[in-house]
Amino acid sequence: MSDVVRVGMWSGPRNISTAMMRAFENRPDTVVSDEPLYAAYLARTGLDHPVREAVIASQPTDLGAAVAELSAPLPPGCNVHYAKHMAHHVSRDMDLGWTLGFRNVLLIREPVEVVASYVRARETCEPEDIGVPQQGWLLELWDEHGAEVPIIDAREFLNAPEAHLRWLCDWLGIPFTERMLSWPAGPRESDGVWAPHWYAAVWASTGFEPWRPRDTTLSDHHAAVAEACRPAYEALCERRVRV
Repeated sequence: MSDVVRVGMWSGPRNISTAMMRAFENRPDTVVSDEPLYAAYLARTGLDHPVREAVIASQPTDLGAAVAELSAPLPPGCNVHYAKHMAHHVSRDMDLGWTLGFRNVLLIREPVEVVASYVRARETCEPEDIGVPQQGWLLELWDEHGAEVPIIDAREFLNAPEAHLRWLCDWLGIPFTERMLSWPAGPRESDGVWAPHWYAAVWASTGFEPWRPRDTTLSDHHAAVAEACRPAYEALCERRVRV
């Protein structure tokens, strides 16, 4: 592989996005960026998130500057750049033409599972907080431009991580390595400053754990949030990668 491959993995919170970033970071040829649009999102929306000021201080708050960093030269020996994006960090009224310069992938998860996990860390959420609606219209944008965008469902991925990673590497045109299947426990220098609030499970992990049912008991409000996201999720799921 001679050309640089720049991957945009678009997820929502409480998915396997950080574990997927670990898998790519464990490759010797890859540099990762952890939610590079987060500070710009907080600055634009004014939302109060955990360690908000630290996030804003750690990244460019100008979207153009943040995007420019995604195309920066890579260190010697590296020719893969992997960006872990949260879909809710962009809005539909933005010019998102810049995304077409990346190899985009959508990482989806059953909305009930996402909401149940999210509200264990935050008091409440709305559909736009978990990224599913944004994933739907991002795909519409990419479809309009004829871009090929694989969709990976978290449950199916966790039941066959090696098969999915082999498929994804083949699609990206990079060699699969078994180093993507396990990694050392603990934090990384590449982790965002928000990691202590969100990454406890990933810090304790050394690889992908098989999917297992979890408690998804929700209040009426949060059940309605999950249900509002279901049509977009099911439409995405119809187009998921099957291995």
